[in-house]
Amino acid sequence: MKKLSYSGSGVSINKGNQFVSQIKKFIKKDKYLKKSNIGGFSGQFVLDPKIKKPILVGATDGVGTKIEIANMMNNHRTIGIDLVAMCVNDLIVDQAKPLFFLDYISTGRLDLKKGSQIIKGIIEGCKQSNCSLLGGETAEHPGIESNDRYDLAGFCVGVKSGLKNFNSRLKQNDIIIGIKSSGLHSNGFSLIRQIIKEKKVKLNKKIDKSKTIGQLLLEPTKIYVSPILELFSKKLIKSCAHITGGGITDNLPRTLTENIKAEIYLSNFNIPKIFKWIQSHGITQSEMLRTFNCGYGMLVMLEKSKINKFEKIMKKHKLDYDKIGILLNCKKTEKKIKYTGKINFDD
Repeated sequence: MKKLSYSGSGVSINKGNQFVSQIKKFIKKDKYLKKSNIGGFSGQFVLDPKIKKPILVGATDGVGTKIEIANMMNNHRTIGIDLVAMCVNDLIVDQAKPLFFLDYISTGRLDLKKGSQIIKGIIEGCKQSNCSLLGGETAEHPGIESNDRYDLAGFCVGVKSGLKNFNSRLKQNDIIIGIKSSGLHSNGFSLIRQIIKEKKVKLNKKIDKSKTIGQLLLEPTKIYVSPILELFSKKLIKSCAHITGGGITDNLPRTLTENIKAEIYLSNFNIPKIFKWIQSHGITQSEMLRTFNCGYGMLVMLEKSKINKFEKIMKKHKLDYDKIGILLNCKKTEKKIKYTGKINFDD
């Protein structure tokens, strides 16, 4: 009778154990990640007792089909940063400090070299976010997923004090500032891949002096944890919106109060070249605004009187920004966003 085994079905427990050992080595080298407990059945995290009335805040996300660009480029070094960023940038909108992160990697067959690149990126994202990598799961699914493909998901928990939330009321003439993104971040890549396929785009083609299209597409998502939490703690901003899937059109209204709408000055946008390249393939302005961040990964709302102190924080964190709009009173039946002018997509 033929003997069957788990490894014979396509799952290597030994390789999985080897991967966990590699992760432990990566983490051991980093002093900040000492709270991590990779390899256990669960992870534990002790809340700071100084936090009064702690409220736990959770977020989960993935990186979508940006993974396919990583596969095309054979470069998986920064996709882990994207994974962490998509979760922690959601948490900070609710003024929560990220505490710990867990990842899930699903693949047809575990590739140790590729997996190591992914994990190193996740560790870097956790460092930038000042949170611990508490654990994760790597699953081999032979016959379900192809051997050279993988998918990622992440989960992050943060905390905020029920006593210290700054939630000043949005009002007419508050200004909207767009904090620059590092590129596409992790949204709109199904449309990007359609462009690449239909237009037969070569990813090694340069559209600026230093980087290829592929490199620009893989630029890791900017992590805004430190500056946004500092702005909230110093009561310099009233609210913010993380611009992800749905672009400004769908994400900004989520943070506006019932009687307030936003007027966005499109002529104030400073569009990076990668977005100009995308638009040049026949993408309408409205589609750009609802699919991509168009150069601004985080929008913040503040009073005009706070602008000087705000600018000092931006300079401290080396972040670029533009004033792109204003808040106005509105009726319940009015649209939450009014776009004026046009984006200059020309070089």
